[in-house]
Amino acid sequence: MTAAAGPPVRLGLLGCADIALRRVLPAVARLPRLSLTGVASRDPERAGRVAARFGGRPAANYEQLLARDDVDAVYVPLPTALHAEWVERALAAGKHVLAEKPLTADPAVTEALVTRARAAGLVLHENFMFLHHARQRRVRRLLESGAIGEPRAFSAAFAIPPRDRSDIRYQAALGGGARLDVGAYPVRAALYFLGPTTQVVGSSLRYEEASGVDVAGGALVHRPDGVVGQLVFGLDHAYTSRYELLGTEGRITVDRAFTPPADHAPVIRLERGAHSAELVLEPDDQCANTLAAFADAVLHGRTGADPSLVHQARLLDDVRRLAAVTGAHGAGASR
Repeated sequence: MTAAAGPPVRLGLLGCADIALRRVLPAVARLPRLSLTGVASRDPERAGRVAARFGGRPAANYEQLLARDDVDAVYVPLPTALHAEWVERALAAGKHVLAEKPLTADPAVTEALVTRARAAGLVLHENFMFLHHARQRRVRRLLESGAIGEPRAFSAAFAIPPRDRSDIRYQAALGGGARLDVGAYPVRAALYFLGPTTQVVGSSLRYEEASGVDVAGGALVHRPDGVVGQLVFGLDHAYTSRYELLGTEGRITVDRAFTPPADHAPVIRLERGAHSAELVLEPDDQCANTLAAFADAVLHGRTGADPSLVHQARLLDDVRRLAAVTGAHGAGASR
């Protein structure tokens, strides 16, 4: 497919995760550039129920879905620990891939998948929806226009209250933990706003004994010109989803930054000297925007992956590698 005027991208669902049913498939149904043609689950009966609700034909298993010729691309909302295997299999089967974040837990594996997608002429996207919200583009324009002077510091936090311990976030074998789940958002936001020279220079992770996963953490990032960033994330906090940019002449603050509902009227708070203003934007559907961007890349032949995908993986791994660890791995230990 090379033109948006042609047939839609025929999409297969590889795993019936909650985010797929709650947000992604309803958005797919609203987009003419995408058509759900196949659904696969570890439970064939569940695949049948999802297909009856959203469309497409159920597949007996993941392998069968990837072998079908009525599937051009797949969406992979599987647990993080399963991404590498099934993204690789999808690319080997000639399918474009939209995978939930993070793409993998290993930057070397992420880089290998990116290389494979490019070599095969396939699209590989990582599903950070907030990057496709109009508010982030508006904040970038404010920065570029000098609205807060020269940037000096960035801070971001994404944390959620505790869930039932059966949740995959508390299962180490499936890639659970705060760093990979919620921590990926502040790290990606830092890369988005501070740019490709961003580096992690220190971090901290707190593990819980029962599950063995990290339930809280933070990181310090910087870029060579001296701009610094402080990132916070966790699974046992009051809900918070925000970032702030501090400059020589003002400050930009954004709340409900990472997962706003499609009907939410987003606000950007701008402070400069003694003056402050709230810029209220029109609601924007970041899920639909993300899916549309993926479909457009497939339809227009913009193959490969965003180069920042590998940089993101390295930064997220550096948070693990440089962490001072407390909790299950020993208070004050170095990991």
